Amino acid sequence: MAIRSSIKDENKEVAIFRTRALIAAVFVTLMLFGILTRLFFLQVVQYEHYTQLSRKNYQRRIPIPPVRGEIFDRNGVLLAGNRIEYVLEVTRDEVKDIDDKLSKVQAMMSMSDGEIKKIKHKLRINNRFQPIIIKRKLTKTQIAIFSSNRPRFHGFDLHLQMERYYPYRTIAGHVLGYVGRIDKKDLKKIDNKEYKGTSHIGKSGLEKTYEKLLHGKSGYRLVEVDHRGRHKKLLEEKSPTAGQDLYLTLDINLQTKAEELLSEYNGAAVAINPANGEVLAMASMPVYDPNQFVNGISHRNYSALRDNPDRPLYSRAFQGSYPPGSTIKPMVGIAGLESGVTNRSRSVYGRGFFSIPGNKHRYRCWKKTGHGHVSLDRAIYQSCDVYFYDLAYRMGIKRFSTELKKFGFGQKTGIDLPHERAGLMPTAEWKNKRFNTAWYPGDTVNIGIGQGFWHSTPLQLAQAVGIVAMKGKRAVPHLLRGVRSAKDKRIKFIDVQIKPPLVLKSNSYWDEVIRGMVHVVHGPYGTARKSGEGSAYKFAGKTGTAQVFGIPQNKSYNASKLKKKLHDHSLFVSFAPWKNPQIALAVIAENAGGGSKVAAPLARKILDAYLVPEENIETNDDVDKKEKNNYKQRGRSRLRKVRRV
Repeated sequence: MAIRSSIKDENKEVAIFRTRALIAAVFVTLMLFGILTRLFFLQVVQYEHYTQLSRKNYQRRIPIPPVRGEIFDRNGVLLAGNRIEYVLEVTRDEVKDIDDKLSKVQAMMSMSDGEIKKIKHKLRINNRFQPIIIKRKLTKTQIAIFSSNRPRFHGFDLHLQMERYYPYRTIAGHVLGYVGRIDKKDLKKIDNKEYKGTSHIGKSGLEKTYEKLLHGKSGYRLVEVDHRGRHKKLLEEKSPTAGQDLYLTLDINLQTKAEELLSEYNGAAVAINPANGEVLAMASMPVYDPNQFVNGISHRNYSALRDNPDRPLYSRAFQGSYPPGSTIKPMVGIAGLESGVTNRSRSVYGRGFFSIPGNKHRYRCWKKTGHGHVSLDRAIYQSCDVYFYDLAYRMGIKRFSTELKKFGFGQKTGIDLPHERAGLMPTAEWKNKRFNTAWYPGDTVNIGIGQGFWHSTPLQLAQAVGIVAMKGKRAVPHLLRGVRSAKDKRIKFIDVQIKPPLVLKSNSYWDEVIRGMVHVVHGPYGTARKSGEGSAYKFAGKTGTAQVFGIPQNKSYNASKLKKKLHDHSLFVSFAPWKNPQIALAVIAENAGGGSKVAAPLARKILDAYLVPEENIETNDDVDKKEKNNYKQRGRSRLRKVRRV
């Protein structure tokens, strides 16, 4: 039997060993590289991150909210400010018997069971080391009572806090808007870093539009804390930057006058400087008090405002959409002149109604017996509907809409307020898309006198009549006049936005229409001649009466038997003085009847309040004296110009 013997192959074993050693070396090298990479990532790349996490174990960054900027009118009168209030706070971790202490505080501060229930809920869901406000707006008596009992209430403390307030309460409330507590919706939009420590934010009006300017920048205090989160030492502090103060174009005296005059009606009044677009007054009735919203309005009070059929939270001045009625006849007249459809000498026979050729339907004039032969001048100052029925029909809807849009109808003015409505300047394309039906000649006839589908806001009417007053110059309406920072006490005035002018084939077209508007209030047969009587200045105007519901053919109605909400709207547009316009005005009083009876007399009083100002102007002490003197000088100069007219 043969015996096998194995012969040891040393070369092969060495090769295997080397391979294994190489694999092990590569593996160890990769592991070391991974460890070194991780160490580099942790200690170099993410050094700051982990350092901050480490610091959080013994440091706390406490935000310091900035003081909100204040809002003033054009003369320096405070419209939205900040005031100090005392609040009572409690820190849950520092109170042993919280229920017993809250019960005693309830009796001391005359708090309801509902308030205490809400406080207990806050204490359960919030950090036990963070103070919670349990009572705001402490009176002097409440402060004195708590101060005398303070040793018995460990963990409870009094603190000062800035609160937003509106000294004029309801006056200009729709324009200013209000601030309210930051909610979940706000948190999705704001920079959380900048708003740390801030509890309120602008919710509507100018408070919302200029939130970034008003808010400022937050500061902080870096403190050392123990293992229980209690403050031990201040390490660093950065002061906040206060928000900027806003100076508005509003004249609070004129604003107050406008709201007083409108107080008996639902409606609006908008006054602007036609030369630069500054809004001098913007009244909307009914009103609401923005102070109710600052620290959270009760559900009951909010429901009362929300469910009120008169809609006090809704600004009729730039959100209300109304048929403009005859107030647009001057603009329609200019459109007719520019398009060559009419001229100064062209006459139309007004027999009390208008009929489209080949159609027996009658579009009635407000004067049943008719006006006889009327030119453009007379058609404006006597407000002849037949003339403008005929003019609109001859222009056609395409040309009509194109020309009237040049005055800003059917589009937002661009005013610095949120939620402005664009109104509606109808076209054939719009009707087809909206109702899936054709545009008829009768639709054009109706909008010829500002009825039918045409809707505009009072702000648009003020802007349009301002364009007429300035003979084509177009300025964007705005409410912000200037800003002032905490560092620089001087007011920095903003640049006025001017649109390209509305240039006509002949400047005489403006004069033709303005002449008719002057005759409306100063002519012997003008529809608003009573409102022009005794005026120290000459002004131009146009009355308007807008129907709320349609009247069947050959039917009439007795307004005294209708419900108030079905009465006609009363409108009036004007500018003054007519040769040197300084104010353009639009007034609407809902369901008040004819424009000459209500809106025109109201407008005259508003014009008087602005053009014949009192010498004593209400101002605040912190307004620059030079600014006060400039205003008074402008007022005297304006009065001298008015008296020369």
